[in-house]
Amino acid sequence: MNYATKYHIGNYQHTRTEKTKAIASTIGRVRTMDAKTKRCKRSAERQEESRTNSDVANGFLKSVFLPKLKTQQCVQACKETAKTERYFYQSLSKLAEHYSIEPMQTKIYGYPYNISLAMWDIETKLKRSNLNWDSLQLVQDSKKTFFVSEERYDTRTTLYFIPIVPLFKMLNDKRRKKTAQLLISVCSYLYHIADIPYYRQENSYLFWMYEMMTDWVEQDDETDETESYKSELRQAEQIGDKIEKKLFNRINLELFEQRLNNFKSLDEFDQECCQVACKVFELFTEYPTISIFRNAPLSEQKLYDDDYDNEVIGMEKYISFVADAKGWLYESLSDCINNEFNEYGAMAEPTISKHFDGSEIIASNLDFENRLFPILNDLCGLLDEYKMTAK
Repeated sequence: MNYATKYHIGNYQHTRTEKTKAIASTIGRVRTMDAKTKRCKRSAERQEESRTNSDVANGFLKSVFLPKLKTQQCVQACKETAKTERYFYQSLSKLAEHYSIEPMQTKIYGYPYNISLAMWDIETKLKRSNLNWDSLQLVQDSKKTFFVSEERYDTRTTLYFIPIVPLFKMLNDKRRKKTAQLLISVCSYLYHIADIPYYRQENSYLFWMYEMMTDWVEQDDETDETESYKSELRQAEQIGDKIEKKLFNRINLELFEQRLNNFKSLDEFDQECCQVACKVFELFTEYPTISIFRNAPLSEQKLYDDDYDNEVIGMEKYISFVADAKGWLYESLSDCINNEFNEYGAMAEPTISKHFDGSEIIASNLDFENRLFPILNDLCGLLDEYKMTAK
């Protein structure tokens, strides 16, 4: 189950292949007719039979049709055909080696069909072999022609907000205290190493969202619910500060393995918490210094494009610790976030671009992201589950 909140942001369309929808079932039943239909009389004259030659049909089934040629402006505009083909196949060879793919032999075909066919073939094989592969571009500059491959982790427009109020209550639950301490180590890793923003930090996106909610409540006219709203805001602030002090203490990282080894599950809930902790500890061991933002797309576009922040939802806006995932405050907060996100045109996601232009290709991948994001989703679900079942 996906426990993290999902919002479909604006008209943003992801480039991934859309899944086929299920076929709709037939509505109602076939009605019987009131009277039997009279059969048409057969004509005395028979129409002359005409059959398709069986050899032709068999030949059609045995044929293999090559993909239709798509016009590539960058290819057609090239005047130096031999040079283009040489660089193209050099880049293709590097790309195929990197992804361990056996490309189709296309040099026997004429230019530019050989290039178009080779691109179709390699894209098809990349889709099958690489979970995160997103796009492939053929780039031509003044010197050479080469491939640029892009890998992307699909976050599926999900808000990865980790609630800490349930964790606070779990710490004060005698039956779940050991479980809570184990999850404190988990969250301490997410806080210090994975670098997930905390909503009480002034440089975080949610800090200012909570500040805005506080201003609205204080400026609005008093109602019967006003005091309840203020109480939720005070709780979010006070509990947030208390939990952050615990997460900030790195002793929780030092005790992580010990807590995990000594942990004894009381029930299925504890077992699921232990499983999440084991997965996080494995990441802590394999990636002791890696941030969740290590592959955030930024950089050059953000440096040179003043409108970048107004067009793209940054990863820091949908990944964060949050006070709670229930109640008036969270519902109001999520509505504001959703309305704001609808104004954006795209969503930043972990992305790796690889240029096969003869330069050294860094052996990077999205293994860390493939493992961490599902863990965040599971952790959010467990904390929500505890709050719903706790008395």
